[in-house]
Amino acid sequence: MAGCCGNDAKFEGLSTEYKRRLWLIIVLNATMFIVEMTAGHLAKSQALQADALDFLGDALTYGISLAVIGASIQVRTNAALAKGFSLLLMGLWVFGSTVYRVFYVGVPEAEIMGFVGFLALLTNLASVVLLVRYKDGDANVRSVWLCSRNDAIGNVAVMFAALGVWGTSSGWPDLIVAMIMAGLFLSSAFLIVRQALAERRESIGDQRTQY
Repeated sequence: MAGCCGNDAKFEGLSTEYKRRLWLIIVLNATMFIVEMTAGHLAKSQALQADALDFLGDALTYGISLAVIGASIQVRTNAALAKGFSLLLMGLWVFGSTVYRVFYVGVPEAEIMGFVGFLALLTNLASVVLLVRYKDGDANVRSVWLCSRNDAIGNVAVMFAALGVWGTSSGWPDLIVAMIMAGLFLSSAFLIVRQALAERRESIGDQRTQY
């Protein structure tokens, strides 16, 4: 762990327990992607579909993270950069599709949104609890934490959107939450890319010092 016993080296994922937790979370996220995307189509909810996409992104992120654990700093930062840019693309997709829906607004099914949002929240809270002790790792490990945190925040937002849709009989709360989630994708992409680039520069500096 970062700063443990006076050592500033960041946790790189080299732990059997950490890998076991990642596998469990991958299964949970892949399952919820299918459930939430199906529910999003049925409920005509852009927020649910955006959150489902986040689940898919998380499952892929965790898989990549597992694959590069123990690899060189170059490989790990490349993986983190790939995940950061994928979050950027997802954020842009959610933003663009939400803008499109503004011109074709249907009223989502608030009951489905609320129920599935709550189910997704329970799933993500479990993921957050499993990962919280690893939240201050390197760029690769931290990207896993940020994705889980995003999901939990997104689920709470979806539930508020469902309440807003139910209370106003309008699709606008759903679209507003989808836009907020797009912003969360973009901000997390920035954080991951910035940390990965910083770690790469630090590694290059260390190599030059050795010579």
